[in-house]
Amino acid sequence: MNMESQMMKMNGFLSAIMDIGELLLTHGAEVNRVEDTISRLCRAYGFIRSDVFTITSSIVASARMPDGQTITQTRRIRERDTDLGKVELVNGLSRRVCAAPLPLEALQEEIRKIQQMKKGSDGLKLAMYMMISASLSVFFGGFWMDGLAAALSGMVLFGTLWVSSLLKLNSILQTMICSALTALTVSVLVRAGIGVQPDKIMIGNIMLVIPGIQLTNSLRDMINGDMISGLLNMSEALLKAVSVAMGFAIILLVGV
Repeated sequence: MNMESQMMKMNGFLSAIMDIGELLLTHGAEVNRVEDTISRLCRAYGFIRSDVFTITSSIVASARMPDGQTITQTRRIRERDTDLGKVELVNGLSRRVCAAPLPLEALQEEIRKIQQMKKGSDGLKLAMYMMISASLSVFFGGFWMDGLAAALSGMVLFGTLWVSSLLKLNSILQTMICSALTALTVSVLVRAGIGVQPDKIMIGNIMLVIPGIQLTNSLRDMINGDMISGLLNMSEALLKAVSVAMGFAIILLVGV
């Protein structure tokens, strides 16, 4: 194999490895896991050294080949959500590859399968939003009618989140708008006689939009020494939490 074809092949492997790192970062994995996975895969495919730098919005990886040449690739991360099922699948794939490296085409096919894997149906998600809202409302001291109101307002919350995601709204603005519309729905339901304690109903809804996983990952990143990523993640999580509070507070202060 000549030098040029070898370089193209190794570029292909690094690109596939970056795809794996991107899948992890965009679906809820912490930064340390992303960097460790990319480094291990680089070693599995014959790179003698790899240097990986990851923050919440970018991945940069430089890998040195046995002949001394270095390949560098970057990925800009623009959207993130939480899908721990995909994270688990990627972890399983990386372990299999580290134990027995796959050919490039097979590796790309495995990555493509994970990328194209769909989440649960919208109907199932809607049912879960309603059930969780109702359960938490009752858990925190609400009556059964409050649980019913929480289920209905949870349905509105899911609908507004779904529409705002289609519109590609900024996540902070999206959270504030969805919280405000949900609070408005709760007020209307209570006035209509469905539900008694609006605070208990809103608690059930608020728990669905609190960025708990993101806040936890930020603390893990800082504990692992990834201070930049940890602070960025924490800042975003706190801003989202503030936007949730503002969305509900605006409706309550206006007295709708």
